[in-house]
Amino acid sequence: MKSTQKKTLLVVASILLVVWALVTVIPMYWMLVGSVQDSAMSASFKPQMIPEQLSLSPYERFFAKTDAWRWLFNSLLIAVILTVTNVFFASLAGYAFAKLKFPGSQAVFWTLLGTMMIPAQVTLIPLYILMVNVFDLGDTYIAIILPAAVSVGNIFLMKQFMSTLPTSLIHAARIDACSEFGIFWKVILPMAKPGIAVLAIFTFVASWNEFFWPFLITNSNEMRTIQVGLASFVFAESTDFGAMMAGATIGALPMIILFFSLQRYFLQGITIGAVKG
Repeated sequence: MKSTQKKTLLVVASILLVVWALVTVIPMYWMLVGSVQDSAMSASFKPQMIPEQLSLSPYERFFAKTDAWRWLFNSLLIAVILTVTNVFFASLAGYAFAKLKFPGSQAVFWTLLGTMMIPAQVTLIPLYILMVNVFDLGDTYIAIILPAAVSVGNIFLMKQFMSTLPTSLIHAARIDACSEFGIFWKVILPMAKPGIAVLAIFTFVASWNEFFWPFLITNSNEMRTIQVGLASFVFAESTDFGAMMAGATIGALPMIILFFSLQRYFLQGITIGAVKG
């Protein structure tokens, strides 16, 4: 009886997973199909599930009507810089909280974790006023990058990961008169490569897909990222749905390639912080 129940549950779970996978994949497939339809079919916004004739004209129109190359450059530049800053600062902070004992370390750490309970929408207006009115940094790369240079979630991730590293190696490095930064650079970072890889991938994906803050802080077309540019393209006087689908495909393609190339790191990121600290 138990064996029959297990098989039944396995079949039900498999059916539910297949249905959920289809629900997830169909919009992406619809987007891809809509981006390779001919002009007449794209204008009707009724792409066929199996197109009879493929056309790259939507991609040509997208690049002709927009500053797509500049948007892609902005997205790549911002994502790379934010990945580097988050890896560096979050690793330093994670090492300090995990392996160094200093007065108030627990209070500072729990205070930082407490800020994660504050919805991001609550701080948007004060942050916008600070960047635009106080520092006069509106519509600049600095205004987009600075608020996200390091996140509390990434600090927590690295703290949890570095708590699993052996402390004996740190003591041995101190006996050899190695400085704290030398210990971090020569001992901790090589051992923390799996955690750093997960942190870098997740940060890059989040930075690439970020929409609301770049949309809020930028005004000029030259400073838009690909996500913000697509939103502005939607509200043009006459929306070209085929070109819009082409732009969405271009914006999503790097993340799709990244996921399938490094999916083991994405799976590792689910459990990397699930250790006792």
